[in-house]
Amino acid sequence: MSDLPGSAADLLPLLTRAERLLSRRVGGVLADESLSIEAWRVLCLLADHLGHPMSEVAAAASLPPGTLTKLVDQLVDRNLVFRRIDPFDRRRIRAYLTDRGRREHQRLSARIHAELADLSTPDDP
Repeated sequence: MSDLPGSAADLLPLLTRAERLLSRRVGGVLADESLSIEAWRVLCLLADHLGHPMSEVAAAASLPPGTLTKLVDQLVDRNLVFRRIDPFDRRRIRAYLTDRGRREHQRLSARIHAELADLSTPDDP
């Protein structure tokens, strides 16, 4: 590793600090709604309106399948997500946002954006 400022060795602690700061800020907004960061990842993935197989949802949420199933069950109970059999492969289940889930995603996106607005800096001229 190089001792030069701005080297890859300097980047890791900066990325770690940035991730922790973002997690605290986003987590604070989500805690007000009794949602976890993992639940937010699920809502963000499903916001594309395409529906996704549970394996993709698990990867996006960084959760093992069993834990994801419990999380999606909670989101279903809150009427944020629903499941359907994949029309092209009936062995697979796809997850989608409900109308309420879409509205909540939009509302929370705006709140998170506002919470993080002070972290962005204008581009240099």
